[in-house]
Amino acid sequence: MDRPVTPMMQRYLEVKAQNPGTLLLFRMGDFYELFYEDAEVAARVLGLTLTSRDKGSPNPVAMAGFPYHALDGYLQKLIRAGHRAAICEQVEDPKQAKGLVKREVTRVVTPGTLTEDSLLDPKVSNYLACVAPGRDECGVAWLELSSGRFFTADVPAGQVADEIARIHPAECVVCEEHRQHPVVQTLRQMSGLLLTERAPWCFSADACRRLLLEQFHTQTLAGFDIEGQTAGITAAGALLEYVRETQKSSLAHIVRLEPYRRGTSLLIDEATRRSLELTRTLRGETRDGSLLAVIDETVTPMGARLLAEWLSNPLTDRQSIERRLAAVQELVDDAIFCRDIREQLKQAYDLQRLTARVATGRASPRDLSFLARTLALLPKLKARLVGRSANLLEMLERRLDLCAELRGEIETALVDEPPLLTTDGGMIREGYHPQLDEWRDLARGGKEWIARYQAQEIQRTGIGNLKVGFNRVFGYYLETTSAQADRVPPEYIRKQTLKNQERFITPELKEYEEKVLRAEGQSIQLEQELFGALRERVGSQAARLRENAEVLAELDVLAGLATLAVSARYCRPEIADEPILEIREGRHPVLDRLKPSGEFVPNDVQLGEPHGRVMIITGPNMAGKSTYIRQAALISILAQIGSFVPAASARVGIADRVFARVGASDELGKGQSTFMVEMTETARILNAATARSVVILDEIGRGTSTYDGISLAWSVTEYLHDVVGSRTMFATHYHELTQLTSSLKEASNWNVAVREHSGEVVFLHKIVPGSADKSYGIHVARLAGVPPVVLERAQVILDRLENDHLDEQGKTKIPPRKTQRKRELQLSLFAEDHPILDELRKMNLEGLSPNEALQELHRLRDKLGAGAPG
Repeated sequence: MDRPVTPMMQRYLEVKAQNPGTLLLFRMGDFYELFYEDAEVAARVLGLTLTSRDKGSPNPVAMAGFPYHALDGYLQKLIRAGHRAAICEQVEDPKQAKGLVKREVTRVVTPGTLTEDSLLDPKVSNYLACVAPGRDECGVAWLELSSGRFFTADVPAGQVADEIARIHPAECVVCEEHRQHPVVQTLRQMSGLLLTERAPWCFSADACRRLLLEQFHTQTLAGFDIEGQTAGITAAGALLEYVRETQKSSLAHIVRLEPYRRGTSLLIDEATRRSLELTRTLRGETRDGSLLAVIDETVTPMGARLLAEWLSNPLTDRQSIERRLAAVQELVDDAIFCRDIREQLKQAYDLQRLTARVATGRASPRDLSFLARTLALLPKLKARLVGRSANLLEMLERRLDLCAELRGEIETALVDEPPLLTTDGGMIREGYHPQLDEWRDLARGGKEWIARYQAQEIQRTGIGNLKVGFNRVFGYYLETTSAQADRVPPEYIRKQTLKNQERFITPELKEYEEKVLRAEGQSIQLEQELFGALRERVGSQAARLRENAEVLAELDVLAGLATLAVSARYCRPEIADEPILEIREGRHPVLDRLKPSGEFVPNDVQLGEPHGRVMIITGPNMAGKSTYIRQAALISILAQIGSFVPAASARVGIADRVFARVGASDELGKGQSTFMVEMTETARILNAATARSVVILDEIGRGTSTYDGISLAWSVTEYLHDVVGSRTMFATHYHELTQLTSSLKEASNWNVAVREHSGEVVFLHKIVPGSADKSYGIHVARLAGVPPVVLERAQVILDRLENDHLDEQGKTKIPPRKTQRKRELQLSLFAEDHPILDELRKMNLEGLSPNEALQELHRLRDKLGAGAPG
């Protein structure tokens, strides 16, 4: 027979039912306990010992737990393993509880809603996103809860995955009704993204708008430059509703919703971000080894996160780019100024995340002291910025708010080194509050009184070893040895007999003890109340603090870019409106920093008028073609974030998009082969690139047969030249493509210089004009250790294949193209127009009956020779 459920377990089951899909951490005394399936998961993920409750019953309950003070460490493991956790705390003092201690979930912790420093990477933004498919576009909203930055955008459905890849959220909220929506299906396949489904009512357009207006205390969203009932507003409201439910606390630090205008940023799709390793490496998905890691010279967590944001969102507005470059230039030119700024910033704490913790009521006394110390740096910083010539630096100086009264209030209230926890007491400064000082004096005086009382009783009784002790069971007591017990006065009340000691109390001792303990408890409670009120007042100024945090972050990024420019010998790029890319002695920003100084071979790039729009780069594998074209794209991106670039000089025309088709891997989980991935990415480039885009292609067509590959690569190059007109760099081992320059007037041949000596081949890694005369593929195979007999046979086959598709003059037998018009022939990229297409165009479809239309279809099919179905 099953035992009845205890009141405590009944409460556990109630709370668990209210929080489905989470691991419930149920506070019981000094431990957090998990039960049933949650305990089994926790034991596996956290390495806890799995025990059981009610072992004697037929159905014992699985149980696992850990000490309350170890919560952060175990939470981190659970979140990293992709779990959500509901924290159920004891919300009343067990000493004052009548019956079962009241327990409530104080917050739900998910990958996208972390706020604790111990659970977050200080250099990485931890975004929570929401996607709400609309009628024409999808709403996308994203929030960094630990800093309060909140964005929204309306995005075409086909570009949502690119935006989510750019944002790189830890968690994404979607409507459970949209499970089968193509956008949600695509998101489900993105690695490392946790999808959280919510009920349809959470996505009610009217309710979402009302929630936003309530959060920002406004009657309209027009003040945020957001108008109309868009899908982006719905996404933002649904996201806010989710955060409110999980946090169960104030969100006062979320003070505005920022519209994200996609037209003001350089568009970079998911495949290109991955190929160029902008913020994470291809292997390992780590920050180390990425472009972001090697250019990051920031000294604050705020600056590191902002630099990542700049790199993910390069600018397309020339004026904005020039403003950043001018600020970096001034910092480069004035080394002392730059050093002073960085020295001040090194002492700053993470003001963004501190502000968020204050506004949500989770800041500790130590957090408030860190905030005040950061504010104390502002006067010197502001003074150093006064009179600067760069417009951006001047604007940052104006935005910097010293918050003198706020800093003064914190410094007046808190001691210099406050404790971490409010329960420890001792955080409020002497002289701040008269009542607190009085209770503290009483508490200290009581201890002195007890010392005097002990001396008095020793003298009165003549018991030399008499002493006053204390324990938690019955407070203060007088203690003497058993041998001296007969000398104890009759007014002493025996409290405890031990082996060799006797313990007594007196009415006088207990009366004063009660005063002392009451004073200590009252002083700690008053301190907590005073601190809570101070934290609330500071939190009410969250908007001012956040503005300062943004200024400090931007200063840090600009000073970091200046430091990088000096230490790595970067030059200031010239920004142009026309589509041009002229780089003299350019270097790959990552390899240049990772290789020993002077080892990387610099190269020039010449794209745009008067050099032509297409560079065809041939040369052996391992010679540096891929590195060369990648570095050109990376230099363009660096220039458009407002950074100096690794080159002797650079003239960069602003690009609207950068595309990189470099390398490929099977995506078997999506049912896509290497070649399918390659062609999908190529199709995207051909359909989306414009004359202002930068396109880098590496070995198009290598995922299929040689002749298929050459055909596709040839036709793709023609299309990019004739129809798209983008700045294009095409690295290839198909030497046949070098003959395209005879028919494409804006194309030029380049190759990787090679030196041959005594049968040995040396790759010089230098890109020079002209085409390569050999592929050296067999030579590379020799370096890799392929047996000589295989190499000899390969040479014979190669000679035969090369001769087969060349005419007597050594030229390709591929027929010349027909002149293509811009974009008009996009649908017929790989096929010539057919006479039947002309018939279809001339056909009066509206005048045909269904039977006549069917007859026409049969006639056209017969004309094509398709035959009847078998």
